[in-house]
Amino acid sequence: MDKQPVLDFATDFDHTDPAWVADPYPIMEDLRERCPIAHSNRYGGMWVPMLHEDVSAIANDTDHFTSRTVVVGAGRPTEEAPPAPIGVAPPISSDPPFHAIARRLMLPAFAPKPVNALEGFTRDLCSGLIDKMGDNEIVNAGVDYSQHIPVGLIAKMVGLPQDQGDLFRGFVHTILEGIDQPMEVRMEMFAPIEAYIIKVIEEHMENPQDDLTSFLIDAEIMGQKLEPSHIFGTMVLLIVAGIDTTWSAIGSSIWHLAKNPDDLARIVADPSLLPSAIEEFLRAYAPVTMARLVKEDFDFKGCPMKKDDWILLGFPAANRDPEFFDRADEVIIDRVENRHAAFGLGIHRCMGSNLARMEMKVAIGEFIKRFPKFELADPDAVTFSQGQVRGPRNLPIRILERA
Repeated sequence: MDKQPVLDFATDFDHTDPAWVADPYPIMEDLRERCPIAHSNRYGGMWVPMLHEDVSAIANDTDHFTSRTVVVGAGRPTEEAPPAPIGVAPPISSDPPFHAIARRLMLPAFAPKPVNALEGFTRDLCSGLIDKMGDNEIVNAGVDYSQHIPVGLIAKMVGLPQDQGDLFRGFVHTILEGIDQPMEVRMEMFAPIEAYIIKVIEEHMENPQDDLTSFLIDAEIMGQKLEPSHIFGTMVLLIVAGIDTTWSAIGSSIWHLAKNPDDLARIVADPSLLPSAIEEFLRAYAPVTMARLVKEDFDFKGCPMKKDDWILLGFPAANRDPEFFDRADEVIIDRVENRHAAFGLGIHRCMGSNLARMEMKVAIGEFIKRFPKFELADPDAVTFSQGQVRGPRNLPIRILERA
């Protein structure tokens, strides 16, 4: 679908515009200085706060803003959609008080102990992907590496085939990147995803497994089995959110190291820097931007927000706010204090943060152990995803040294 390019992000914001997709950070800086809450009539009306203070205030305000759906699009939830407070993908789409119940149900699966038990599987997966690269001078760290790692982990946890990565990544593209398509096209594109997940649930009902799908089928809330829409929505959340976010975070980290040989050399020489470097990559290149809907007409800091206006919560912009972070636009891999918002703010803070950190630690650690020196093979060939999750997709890397 042809769209007019954005001429002024302050009054016509669009996170799928090529300029934003290519490099959003100068745009964020400009908006912070002259219009810290941008607006757009696109997607039926949208507000985009750029300051940490405002992002945090809205993320923590469940009285005026609903999480019933969190991906910006041309449509809005209908009467036929899963009703509040469940939303389309619980718990991320659930409002209080149901949100706490739905979140509590899932938290044990993402606690440190079960996540740490997956580290060996993750390391073997990463090592195997690197082995497949062979002795090639140029490898694609996006296509051949980062995109496969979260797919393997989520498939194992949810009980999906390991050989259907392209299918799952297609789901991600449809749900998160295809937002500029008309609503009827979006619904048509979603139909195969719905059919696939329903089939997986039905197969698990007939043959229970030791995985999250069977757990959801057997789970109860206050003595009642979960609504079918709850099981389906959580499955969508696990597949989509569990894949694209970490894929993007791993890719952005490798992209940074390929452009900054001094940072790469420091971490290779002192692997104890890796945990703080990961937190800094999460801050500087936060992949996720979440959305809210305005519950009722509401004035927020002089902005006349209307019922069902979108709020695009700019966690990446909040992470670069100089009022909140010292040297906010610099990447400091040994930054000591780093209260970043890459995993969100408020009650919807990412429940998979332990899993994401483990995946990043293993994936980046294995890559730099095998390739202690590398650079971008062609900076102009690097491409980024559009929409609410940002990360490199095509990432050609020239290997300069192998371990």
